[in-house]
Amino acid sequence: MNRDISEVFTVEIENNEGLRADRYIGDYLQLFTRSQIKHRDVRVLLNNKEIKLSKLLNSGDVITIEYNKPEPLDLIPENMDLDIIFEDKDTLVINKPQGMVVHPGAGNYTGTLVHGLLFHCNEVTGRFSDNDIRPGIVHRLDKDTSGVIILAKNPDALEFLSSQFRNKTTQKFYLAIVKGVPIKKEGIIQTNIARDINNRKKFTVSETRGKLAVSRYKTIESYGNLSLILLGLETGRTHQLRVHMLDLGNPILGDTVYGRKSGMFPEETLMLHAWQLSINLPSSTENEYTKASTFRAPIPDRFMKIIEKFSRDPKETLIHIEKALD
Repeated sequence: MNRDISEVFTVEIENNEGLRADRYIGDYLQLFTRSQIKHRDVRVLLNNKEIKLSKLLNSGDVITIEYNKPEPLDLIPENMDLDIIFEDKDTLVINKPQGMVVHPGAGNYTGTLVHGLLFHCNEVTGRFSDNDIRPGIVHRLDKDTSGVIILAKNPDALEFLSSQFRNKTTQKFYLAIVKGVPIKKEGIIQTNIARDINNRKKFTVSETRGKLAVSRYKTIESYGNLSLILLGLETGRTHQLRVHMLDLGNPILGDTVYGRKSGMFPEETLMLHAWQLSINLPSSTENEYTKASTFRAPIPDRFMKIIEKFSRDPKETLIHIEKALD
């Protein structure tokens, strides 16, 4: 029986130690849980021959993984108190709170931004495919990253906005509070980023694997062993800013995936905030001269708490943040 999806992978395993195919799929690739492997009718081919899921794989093996699509999720709109920055007939710009997942996925089948979008704009449901679990999602933010995110209300708007992210014509700026003080006050970080072969939930800088990732940073202020940083994205790799700041030697405060808990701030959550987004809106094409629209998400309380505690003049700090864009 033919499966719906077929993907090819080159196996990467630490120390080239053999690993069962089912464990490689689940633990390394994180495609499925063990129960999902059965329900999705997964089969693995090595050298075009089907192998048992118990067979040991080695680094360098090229395997094909075939599986069926999941059963469509029944997306039920949920009434949420969305923090709306802007809205027109095609788009919705939201200040996403920390802790909210953008779209449904493994372990997150309710309470996502998609569920809130469907309730707020009930017409969205009929405009996208019934099998689409990410209707209107143009780009994403990590669960623990707060800030500005733009959504589309119809497929045409989705393509118009998504194409700008693909073509890298948007401008995105983030604020972060990091540990330590960068050696250089500002600079460009340019590396490849690849999935960490030792922990498939993480990404890492690599010289030989992955995709090019480019970030810009500028130190706004430093408070002893903390710094307030402005970050600009040239590319949009998963966990890019978190990985790049770790590589710089200044992990983001509150990042328990790529750093350790701070002794001074053990309760802090991820101090990364999508502060500003500049992008052309579908409605701008109705005018003779198009100009990018710029949206900002207010600096969250968790940032202001630290700024007010350590800054000599918090109002002056806010001015410094503005000037950092120059």
